[in-house]
Amino acid sequence: MEKEVNECFEPFVDNESKILILGSFPSVKSREINFYYGNKQNRIWKIFEEFFGVTIGDCVEEKKKFLKEHHIALWDIVKSANIKGSSDFQLLKSDFQINDIESLTKKFSNIQKIFCNGKLSFNLTQTYFPFLEISYLPSTSPANVSFKKEIWFDALKCLK
Repeated sequence: MEKEVNECFEPFVDNESKILILGSFPSVKSREINFYYGNKQNRIWKIFEEFFGVTIGDCVEEKKKFLKEHHIALWDIVKSANIKGSSDFQLLKSDFQINDIESLTKKFSNIQKIFCNGKLSFNLTQTYFPFLEISYLPSTSPANVSFKKEIWFDALKCLK
């Protein structure tokens, strides 16, 4: 299977962002739409809709508007990877580079909490930035069969 070098997206963040949700790396579906959590089976947008009592919609612009209104920043820990597909296992076997999370949090000092979406994001962030205070949240990926939305709801309370 031939692998290709893929880059993550620019961070979606502004001076009003209060939390940073840090994923591992964009899925194939996300890369197709050129925005975070593009797989319709990913639970993150449904979690946001249920928690905040809103309808976000499928349009990238609607998602961006929602994130800005609720002070949520998104980024990935992996900057680039030599990978084909979306598997975390393949990602770890690839030649990958890490994003500079520390610089982002210094530039946007309004970010009060960093939540890692899944084990890979948490483990990589902990490895490369052991001095950052981060929290683990279960992956919203459809591959995570033991997902519990209540853990996410509890974490998001800091935005209300």
